[in-house]
Amino acid sequence: MGESNVAEVLVQCLENEEVEYVFGLPGEENLDILEALRNSSIQFITTRHEQGAAFMADVYGRLTGKAGVCLSTLGPGATNLMTGVADANLDSAPLVAITGQVGTDRMHIESHQYLDLVALFAPITKWNARIVRPDNTPEVIRKAFKVAQSEKPGAVHIDLPENIAAMSFDGKPLRQDNREKTYASTRSLNAAAAAISKAKNPIILAGNGVIRSCASESLTEFATRLDIPVANTFMGKGAIPYTHPMSLWTIGLQQRDLISCAFDEADLVIAVGYDLIEYSPKKWNPEGDKQIIHIDEGRAEIDSSYIPLVEVFGDISDSLDDIVKRCDRSGKKTPAAVNLRSQIRENYEQYANDAGFPIKPQKIIYDLRQVMAPEDIVISDVGAHKMWMARHYHSDCPNTCIISNGFAAMGIAIPGAMAAKLVHPERKVVAVTGDGGFMMNCQELETALRVKTPFVTLIFNDNGYGLIEWKQINQFGHSTSTDFGNPDFVKFAESMGLKGYRVESAADLIPTLQKALADNVPSVIDCPVDYEENLRFSQTAGDLSCKI
Repeated sequence: MGESNVAEVLVQCLENEEVEYVFGLPGEENLDILEALRNSSIQFITTRHEQGAAFMADVYGRLTGKAGVCLSTLGPGATNLMTGVADANLDSAPLVAITGQVGTDRMHIESHQYLDLVALFAPITKWNARIVRPDNTPEVIRKAFKVAQSEKPGAVHIDLPENIAAMSFDGKPLRQDNREKTYASTRSLNAAAAAISKAKNPIILAGNGVIRSCASESLTEFATRLDIPVANTFMGKGAIPYTHPMSLWTIGLQQRDLISCAFDEADLVIAVGYDLIEYSPKKWNPEGDKQIIHIDEGRAEIDSSYIPLVEVFGDISDSLDDIVKRCDRSGKKTPAAVNLRSQIRENYEQYANDAGFPIKPQKIIYDLRQVMAPEDIVISDVGAHKMWMARHYHSDCPNTCIISNGFAAMGIAIPGAMAAKLVHPERKVVAVTGDGGFMMNCQELETALRVKTPFVTLIFNDNGYGLIEWKQINQFGHSTSTDFGNPDFVKFAESMGLKGYRVESAADLIPTLQKALADNVPSVIDCPVDYEENLRFSQTAGDLSCKI
């Protein structure tokens, strides 16, 4: 066996990191990597656009905790990756992006498709580097995965010039080091327990860190034992089962909602695994006067509305378990906020039998929840439907409702659903998208068909950018530049070898979903939506009077 080249050693390093898939497109400057992958245990999945590849790696990382890997060539291939890379970074999903590059002998002059990709990716990654010495390859790859997967996870970028990739190099992957848990200090645990014991009306704000740290069971026990209600962020869905009596479901809308009332009344907010980017503290603590306990694996971010009384940083599950042992809430009654639960559920249930057509978004989501099992997965795109998914689609289990919120990038649902089906082939998966988001990455449905990952794409069809129209009307009293036309989505799906369905009445939706979920190929459901509900909700939110 002859000496390896850098590209082959790089692929050996990816195998050492237990990489299952590399998502991407072939190009001239990544030919050596593709050749090395041809003989690898890693499956290279050829996508139809680099953005789709990055979104697949993004959602793979979020669901598994292991870095998803995407690959592109230089220039426009690399810039096409950037939206998905930025999304992973701001949503704290581990991702490693690898780009081909011109040879080092061409970097000092103007050269075809050459851009300084290390400079371009620097603002949207935790770390990035160019491999310029063959013998540095194992170190660069090991560091890339360690940085990407360490708390808070995020995106890393590696740039590989084509002449370096082809150089001979007899190297080996580096051994993975074991990451030890960190433990909170006794002082901080005691201080947190004392504040919680004293509080009259505490509330828990659960964020994505609870999901990433696999701390949902400990959080549920914490809330149950101490009788404290929990509201989760968009990205914290499933941190506590929505059926749990202490669950107040989801907070995070720009408009005030019933759950906002619970925060108004709270005298202590226990933020667990909460990242400020998930929902600005200025929304729930506008005066900056609430007492806050920060429980996470890292220190709190600086914000004038988020100045913790106590910071408990260490393993989240251990911290929660230790605080419970130190707390004494005997004689404390269930906080008044829990009384909101019946109002929240009543608002949710009122759409169960709504027969209006086009269908109200609340009804679409209510019916979707009925056909999905607790561990089935929905991936929400970005648009008006995302606001309704965040408010009305509730989760019993972590990582079963994936919402892009830090970067909030349109086009994530279809590639994300394909990644979810690769990770969990035994589960039902639904991509929930607007017609705008659908047209951004619908080409990846061909990828899903080719890779044999059947899932359902449910389109909220309103022939426009509904979320922007909603905001324009609220701000200016009219809308502009938000309307567009659509193809026949059923024929579009069928032309690709998929199944296509059109919902003709409210009664059609559940049987159509059931039929589509049973298909052995990807399917598309065209569902007309009544977004008049957006303005009705804005009016209700404006008139909200808290009574708890």
